[in-house]
Amino acid sequence: MQPHILPVSNPNTQSSSSSTMKTSPASAAMLIRSENGSDSAAMRIFMPVSIEEDKKNETKPFITRTSSYTDAAAAAGGGVSGGNSNSYQQKRRRRVASDNSLLSLTNGPQNPLRDEVGRDASDTYVVTRLSFELLRYLGVGYRWITRFIALGCYSFLLFPGFLQVGYHYFFSKQIRRGIVYGDQPRNRLDLYLPQNSEGLKPVVAFITGGAWIIGYKAWGSLLGQQLAERDVIVACIDYRNFPQGTISDMVKDAAQGISFVCNNIAEYGGDPNRIYVMGQSAGAHIAACALLDQAIKEAGGQKTSWSVTQIKAYFGLSGGYNFYSLVDHFHSRGLYRRIFLSIMEGEESLRKYSPEVLVQDPNHRAAVSLLPPIILFHGTADYSIPSDASKSFAETLRSLGVQAESILYEGKTHTDLFLQDPMRGGIDDMFQDLIAMIHAGDSEALAKDSTAPPRKRLVPEFMLKLAHRVSPF
Repeated sequence: MQPHILPVSNPNTQSSSSSTMKTSPASAAMLIRSENGSDSAAMRIFMPVSIEEDKKNETKPFITRTSSYTDAAAAAGGGVSGGNSNSYQQKRRRRVASDNSLLSLTNGPQNPLRDEVGRDASDTYVVTRLSFELLRYLGVGYRWITRFIALGCYSFLLFPGFLQVGYHYFFSKQIRRGIVYGDQPRNRLDLYLPQNSEGLKPVVAFITGGAWIIGYKAWGSLLGQQLAERDVIVACIDYRNFPQGTISDMVKDAAQGISFVCNNIAEYGGDPNRIYVMGQSAGAHIAACALLDQAIKEAGGQKTSWSVTQIKAYFGLSGGYNFYSLVDHFHSRGLYRRIFLSIMEGEESLRKYSPEVLVQDPNHRAAVSLLPPIILFHGTADYSIPSDASKSFAETLRSLGVQAESILYEGKTHTDLFLQDPMRGGIDDMFQDLIAMIHAGDSEALAKDSTAPPRKRLVPEFMLKLAHRVSPF
């Protein structure tokens, strides 16, 4: 049975292709097309082919040179005569020398190799510290000792794939790492650029997962490489994690990163009229909150730096969208209630940061009508966030008139869709669905996709199967 992929169209803009189909609000969450070509409202299920620093360390602006000069003059007693003149001139010369040194550091010629090594060392340090932050906040009880042992085994089994992806991440000339998009810690993003630079490319702004504690932009490297090979630009947006920031900081960072993409991606060959937002796990939740918050601001007439109407579609991968129904599940899985509520800024904030609950507020009907098409991917064997989270959110959105769809993949875990399947090589169902939606309406791109060579295998099959069994996610 060959699956039929519905092309994505934005209800806020008029489609340019007669072949583009719009999903009715009453359409089913998941679709299957039978061999005789008849469509019916049915479930669409695919069977498989085989903590950063605390806020006290946040960046503070330097004192301006003007205020420093004024202070020095005031210290000189309002004049430069007599014995104070020499002292003042010495202080002034030292200050000028210091300013020149600062300018030479920021604007002068840099050593590319030294800068590259420095960035790599900084990235390694961040990843290592995030792991220790996670351990510190979750504690070292029996449950987490066994989880960390499982995580070690899982990482070891996938290490051949991690090694190849990491090498490409650090040494590929097609990746622009550490682009600054804001003035807060971790306000950086990585850009994955296709080798073919002809014409404007579709763009995916991707928010990585990590339990709101260990999220990092490099986690999206494998997806970024995959999409760049299909002529799609990917921006992996980093953001502050807990305890350096709480959920409002994460949503603010994600929105600012998306704003940067919307306003600057044309400089890198991206098409500002074909921007998609995507998130995985906790990143799917953060991205959904950022989109809904933006829609609420626009509906309220607030001035913003980007518009939700610029987003052609939102893709949520293995995300959670109603925390009233998930907080107990997270607690049973080891993300304890007190920690989770600290991340979410208290139990009273669960409603504000539960997109499925917030869209049902009658006061936000105008904002909901601005949302782009929403497609939610999830594995049925996901124990970290049950697939019912995506099904329920899609059903709620459709009942409110939003074009929404949930796609389930039978037997897939929280990490299968994001890691194991791409490392397996060959045909990846979720990736095929994703790229078909991004390239919907572009016949030339779809033709290239149909003849694209399968990706090479990164990890032997027996190791992938073992990783599936021992995965703590």
